[in-house]
Amino acid sequence: MNIGLYFGSFNPIHIGHLIVGSHIANNTEVDEVWFIVSPQNPLKEYPSLLNEQHRYSLVKLAVEDEKKLKASNVEFSMPKPSYTIDTLVYLSEKYKQHHFILIIGSDSFLNFEKWKNYKQIIFNYNILIYPRANFPVNKELPETIKVINAPLIEISSTQIRKNIKEKKSIRYLVTEKVMEEIELRGYYKSKLENPS
Repeated sequence: MNIGLYFGSFNPIHIGHLIVGSHIANNTEVDEVWFIVSPQNPLKEYPSLLNEQHRYSLVKLAVEDEKKLKASNVEFSMPKPSYTIDTLVYLSEKYKQHHFILIIGSDSFLNFEKWKNYKQIIFNYNILIYPRANFPVNKELPETIKVINAPLIEISSTQIRKNIKEKKSIRYLVTEKVMEEIELRGYYKSKLENPS
């Protein structure tokens, strides 16, 4: 089976993530998309990062009714910070029956040469790039990398967190179940961003 790996902090997961994942699962060679919840991105600082288990729970809620979309906490038990190549190698060895494909946004692809062992990723794995506004991919790409014509969805987790702090609605930006869980648990409301 072809498994697309969609890495992110998902802080929180929103409709944009789900539309991209669903589009890829239904319109490319990918059979399933696994949302890999990253405990810590080595290239980003997150002062407002919700506890990883809470973010994983929200992703599970968001995809629970979708057969082709799965939540994964595989990186939680791996050394931190988590590097994509290490996770790709681990999953490839654990699930030898699957073929793993990396899914990244065009904004992340611009920093791709800063990733740990990025040449090893290009050599051993296929990569699907989905478009992000103002981040065109203009350079020649090897055969293993393909830009796909996925919907361009401009929703940001940052804006969702800002709305919550300002007591504004996040309806239609996240799924109904995710919104209810965020409200129930009081996520992102206070300066204490990492409740246990």
